[in-house]
Amino acid sequence: MQGTQHAGDQAKRVADPRLPRLPCSHLRRARLSAPRPTVVTMDEPLMEMVAGRPRAPLSPFVARYTGYRIEGAPPGMHRGLPSRHLTVIVTLNGTVDIATMPDPAQPSGSFTTLAGGLHAGPALISHNGYQHGIQLHLTPLGTRILLGLPAGELANTVVELDTLLGPVARELIERLRSASTWTARFGELDNILIRIARQQDGPAPELRWAWRRLIDHHGRMEVTTLASEVGWSRRHLAARFQREFGLTPKVAGRVMRFEVAHRLLRASQRPGLADVAVRAGFYDQAHLHREWRQLTGCTPARWLAEEFPSVHDRRTEGGGSSTA
Repeated sequence: MQGTQHAGDQAKRVADPRLPRLPCSHLRRARLSAPRPTVVTMDEPLMEMVAGRPRAPLSPFVARYTGYRIEGAPPGMHRGLPSRHLTVIVTLNGTVDIATMPDPAQPSGSFTTLAGGLHAGPALISHNGYQHGIQLHLTPLGTRILLGLPAGELANTVVELDTLLGPVARELIERLRSASTWTARFGELDNILIRIARQQDGPAPELRWAWRRLIDHHGRMEVTTLASEVGWSRRHLAARFQREFGLTPKVAGRVMRFEVAHRLLRASQRPGLADVAVRAGFYDQAHLHREWRQLTGCTPARWLAEEFPSVHDRRTEGGGSSTA
C-alpha cells in the first residue's frame, strides 16, 4: 500500500469486489461529508465503498480500513477469499452471515463483529442485499499487538470479536455506529486501536524475515531458499512458521501468488488469463485454474461472472505491503 493521509484525505472511495454485479447506472456513491439517506428503492441499489488508512502509529498493524454500505442489491452468496491479511469486521447494521467457514468443520454463524485468521480456502457468506460495516485488514504483527495472540491461533477460524477484546468490542460497535461520517468512524477506530495496542514481543526475527521475503517476492520463493536464509532446516521453518502465522511457507506463498492474480483480474484493463498466470508466477493457465479452484472453490471465469464486484475482498489498487 502507498503512504497514508489522515482525516478527510484519509478516506477514498473505491469500486468494490464481492457483491452481485449491478448495472453501473444503478450505483450511487455518497459524499463523505454528507451521509446518504437510508431508504432506497430496489431498482436503484446503493453501493458505497470507502477506503481509509490508519494513522502512522498503526501502520505496521493495520494495512487499511474498508467502509461499505450496500442497500437494495439482490440477495445472494459470495466468497470470502484467502489473503495475507487477517480480517476484523464491525457491522454498522445487521450481521455478517457465514454459511460455510474456511474450515468446513466449524459451524456456520452470524456475527455482529468478527475476527478471522489466515486461510487457504473460501468462506461462503450469504446476504440479503443489505450490508453495512467496516472491515479492518490486519497484519500478523497487528494480530499480536491489537488482539493479543499470534495469527496462527486464528488460522481457518472465525470468532466473535468480544472473545478477544471483551468490552472493547461493544465500545467499537457503539462508537462507530454513533459516528455520522466515514472519516469520523475511521478516526474512532484509530483512537481505540492506539489505546488498546499492547506492548509485547512480535514473531521471532527469523519468522518476520521469512514473511517479509515472501511478500517482497509475491510468494515466489522456494521454502528451501527461505530456510537457508534464516539458518533453519526446512522442517523447522515450516513448523515455526505455521505456528506463528497459521499457514506453512508453501501455502502462504500460494496465497500471495493468488493475491497477485486476484488483483490483475480486478484491474480496469484486465489481462487475459494466460497473461495473468505468467505475471502472477504460475507455470501456465492450467496451473492458475487449479490453484484458483483450490483456493476459491471456482474457476477465475466463474468468479468474474458471479462475484465481481463484492465488499469484503476489496484490495485497493497497487496491492500494498504487510508487516509481520
